[in-house]
Amino acid sequence: MRTSPPSTRMTATERRSSFSLASIFALRMLGLFWVLPVFALEAARLPGGDDPARVGLAMGIYGLTQGLLQMPFGLASDWLGRKCVIIFGLLVFALGSFVAMAATDLTWLIIGRSIQGAGAISAAVTALLADQTRDEVRTKAMALVGISIALMFALSLIMAPLLAAQIGLSGLFALTGLLALTGIAVVVWVVPPEPVKPVHRPRGSLKLVLQEPALLRLNLGVFVLHAVQLAMWVAIPALLVQAGLDKAAHWQVYLPAVLASFVVLGGVLFPLERRGYLRAVFLTSIGLLFLVQLGFVWSAHQASQSTPSLTALACLLFVFFCGFNVLESCQPSLASRAVPAHVRGAALGVYNTLQSLGFFVGGAAGGWLAKSAGPSALFMACSALMLLWLLLAWPMRAPSIHKQPAASTLPAAASSAS
Repeated sequence: MRTSPPSTRMTATERRSSFSLASIFALRMLGLFWVLPVFALEAARLPGGDDPARVGLAMGIYGLTQGLLQMPFGLASDWLGRKCVIIFGLLVFALGSFVAMAATDLTWLIIGRSIQGAGAISAAVTALLADQTRDEVRTKAMALVGISIALMFALSLIMAPLLAAQIGLSGLFALTGLLALTGIAVVVWVVPPEPVKPVHRPRGSLKLVLQEPALLRLNLGVFVLHAVQLAMWVAIPALLVQAGLDKAAHWQVYLPAVLASFVVLGGVLFPLERRGYLRAVFLTSIGLLFLVQLGFVWSAHQASQSTPSLTALACLLFVFFCGFNVLESCQPSLASRAVPAHVRGAALGVYNTLQSLGFFVGGAAGGWLAKSAGPSALFMACSALMLLWLLLAWPMRAPSIHKQPAASTLPAAASSAS
């Protein structure tokens, strides 16, 4: 007797979990993103803000403290439960936002940003989303998180200058803290209850996580992806200005590129994953980002001699967001499938640690390369990293789909608690 294939439609509980947890990411990331476009200019008005190195530290220290604490937060979510760790992390993030709001000099701004980073909840949120979705729909669920983050990035490019002009940097940090508190309300009243854990469930183990080859490749990949993402943005705004686009109008390139990439994501990734081509899509996306970096090398070389093509830059950014969004959707899903459920928090903690460190290293190394060797050398380095990732990822195999109950059929104790 033939059995029907598992459904790739989300249940009501899976949709509720996906949208509510994606909204937590969105609220938190909007608070972070809308500070970045105006941070350097606004921080320069504070005592001590005339030191570019300290301003850079104030911007980047968030990624450093977050990277250091993602692993402990992920492991704690395996031991103590996902929701309590998420709520605690959002409280810490809100505290850091209010400290930064009240900062009277750059030192206190650095302290506030470091406390913000200490609310490292990404691993716990993605682990909870993995707990509450089946393998068949998990990439789609993770894609909703990726889409929410990309939308917040695009929205912040439009909102940040307008809000900063009205309420200043301190007002932006105050709103960031309020968004974090709103996220706590979503966790308590909207996110579905955690699945009931077996009584004798084993505790998470970093040793098991660090010995899994597939996870090691994914960890390297997320480090490279976000190092390249942040490094390239050191040079891209200047290229757009050289191409004749005023910096206040850069969103006119970013926003269409991001939105159009979502259409590609929905039309390509999910159908091909259902047909068993996830590995091919994954590797193709890495290859596309490698070609995009080579395209930026050409644009940077063109800029050194004449005016770069705005159309070419817009097309390269569109292709970049297509590949980036696919990888952002695939990788957390693959990482959650590479290990048993009882170590998902630890696994995603390591994964998010490498992601945060990628941001930190990409920003620092990208700025140094752009200053000392120029944008062409920066994009060449990004190309080399993408090629290295492609070679190391080539042996990967898409994980098998593990049959598990739909989220709507979780034990009655879990569903009745909602």
